Amino acid sequence: MKLLTHNLLSSHVRGVGPHGFPLRLQATEVRINPVESTPTLWHAADTLHLVEVPKEPIEGYEQDEKFLRKMHHMLLEVDVLEGTPQCAESGRLFPISRGIPSVLLSEEETET
Repeated sequence: MKLLTHNLLSSHVRGVGPHGFPLRLQATEVRINPVESTPTLWHAADTLHLVEVPKEPIEGYEQDEKFLRKMHHMLLEVDVLEGTPQCAESGRLFPISRGIPSVLLSEEETET
């Protein structure tokens, strides 16, 4: 589970009020998976005309509250409810309806 996902989880046990968020995380194993940086997030932010985010890491970003607030907003507060992400290579559209992306492929699309 990504920490981003953890940030979205809360307890819905009957009788639990606002103290059901955030869930306390007790990990027994953690793995860091380096991922090559891509312009995907910046491209999406530009396309949606969201807050301007630097195209490259900035020195001291860990202490830059303005930068961190922009990233928090972009990653956690923006919900695409309707739309159509498109595969750049095949042109295939993946519709988003009521916030749920449909990425299922037909049998013909998965055959080699």
